[in-house]
Amino acid sequence: MNPHQRAWKRLACFVVIAVGWVTASVFAGTRTWDGKHDTSAIAVRVAYFVPADRKPLADWRERVDYFCRRIRLFHHREFTGQSVLTTHVHPEPFVSKLTTEELRAGDANAIFYRTLRETESRLKDAPLPEKAFPILLVLSEINWRPLDDFYRLRPQDGQLVFEGNYNRGQHFPGATAGGARATYFAKEGKGWGLVSADGWRVPYRGSDCVVYHEGCGHTVGLPHPEPGNGSVMSQGQYRGWLSESWLDKEQKLKLRWEPTDAPSDSQTKLFTEFTATPQPRVPKPGEPVHLTLTWPDDVEVKRVRMRYQTSVTGPWVEVPQSWSKAEPELASIGTFDRPTPVSYRIDAELVDGTRAELWGYFQVRSDPKQLPLPARPSSDLLASADPEAGKSNRDGSPVKEIDLLKLIDPTSCWQNGMWSLAEGRLLGPKQFGARLQLPYVPPEEYRLTVIVEPLDPPNGLILGQRSGKQRFVALFNYMANGKTLSALENIDGQNVGNATTRTGSVFRKNQLSQVIVTVTRKGVLVNVDGRKIIEWKGDADRLSLSDYWKTPDERALFIGAYDCRYRFHRITLEPLSGEGTVTND
Repeated sequence: MNPHQRAWKRLACFVVIAVGWVTASVFAGTRTWDGKHDTSAIAVRVAYFVPADRKPLADWRERVDYFCRRIRLFHHREFTGQSVLTTHVHPEPFVSKLTTEELRAGDANAIFYRTLRETESRLKDAPLPEKAFPILLVLSEINWRPLDDFYRLRPQDGQLVFEGNYNRGQHFPGATAGGARATYFAKEGKGWGLVSADGWRVPYRGSDCVVYHEGCGHTVGLPHPEPGNGSVMSQGQYRGWLSESWLDKEQKLKLRWEPTDAPSDSQTKLFTEFTATPQPRVPKPGEPVHLTLTWPDDVEVKRVRMRYQTSVTGPWVEVPQSWSKAEPELASIGTFDRPTPVSYRIDAELVDGTRAELWGYFQVRSDPKQLPLPARPSSDLLASADPEAGKSNRDGSPVKEIDLLKLIDPTSCWQNGMWSLAEGRLLGPKQFGARLQLPYVPPEEYRLTVIVEPLDPPNGLILGQRSGKQRFVALFNYMANGKTLSALENIDGQNVGNATTRTGSVFRKNQLSQVIVTVTRKGVLVNVDGRKIIEWKGDADRLSLSDYWKTPDERALFIGAYDCRYRFHRITLEPLSGEGTVTND
């Protein structure tokens, strides 16, 4: 070959390489299923959607952020950086202009379009990254049809029946009452996804699969693969967490993904291999429960944080952990004294700073075939049993909870001891007989919810109540003669020690607890962290208040404590019948 031939060959090779580079540049990056839109960058706007007659979850942002992290990590692993997914959470709950009943009119498609149209219309001016394929993902507070998604119960012929996917003791999302939907708009170049409450609000194993399936799969045109398998666009939600699922290679190739090795970074590896499954799968009351943990090889764990809750609106209870090896094989949850659903969340951090988080769910049952039943039915179950439940206003509009904490001004409310308010939380003093009168006279029947945190060894929390013309107190965790007692007092003139007295601690220092006191014409029901601790039935005239706890207004509610500082994070009241009154005190 002469010099001229060699020169032409080098030039030809350069042209081929250059053309190849230009071709790769033109066609690099993923596309929608039909090839019409670039998805090398995807921006998912996430909104927590709450009907006008519902109350947002107090920890909604933690739940939403968890699912956002999961879908980002999964997308990064599956597309090896060729498609970059970002999430953009609307900073406040999106409160609809429509009630639950109005939203549910029609079939599941109707609630989908009604919900997404309203959300998009009101968020249309919210900024998103330029040149990113836009997806609107709505995580709804409700399902298409009535369902208690924490207990997994729906009403049918006057009874409560199980609703959901349950396989060999494990719970997965998939209730027919859910109504999750998604669609891809080829002409507009956007996607819409709706995940109903059953798909995300309670973290069953596989709930994160639902969020990706609806929010990031169907929204770019991905269909269900045939035949079915365990991938995220097929049956992944019925088999495990999103990290245990995958996207079919054939589907990714259709999206113009180019095969490359999966990321080998420690974060992706931990996301893929970390699991935390409950043992036993269906524990009985009093039986110790732990999580069996799996880790990648050769890791050293720095921190494990384990929390659980027995009510979707209740506090997360933290359980301290310890281990002796480089990585723990078990995480203790504890025991439960009654049948109950349990949500759990476990956060882990390795010595190198890599972190992982998993949320899950199980049910404590006396018999594997016997469903736990709620002490306090959800609003869905109440409404289905009695269409007028929760509608005491004359105009038929739903009654909303009254935030008593916002009514409190320690500088003007009558008090015994120095009470203070900071960052929306009320702090009581450590003294005997401390109490503060609330500027509110309750209605005839009501439900009082208090989230409270003892800052000292727990002793004597007092919640002053009123039934009929009588005032009385619900007493919690009172220490006397080496025992811890809770009771209603007075009953027939007798204080603690009467027939309502319960022995055993109900609080722990520095741990939040949810207390619910329901007062009706028939009696008083008291629950702590989902456990029924007192149920008394009788005439209100049998109730009375000791002189020691009295406050100036004999009609008003009050709170108090006995030799323990309590921090009050929430004090709300839901009228059940009649009307309450805000006072000037």
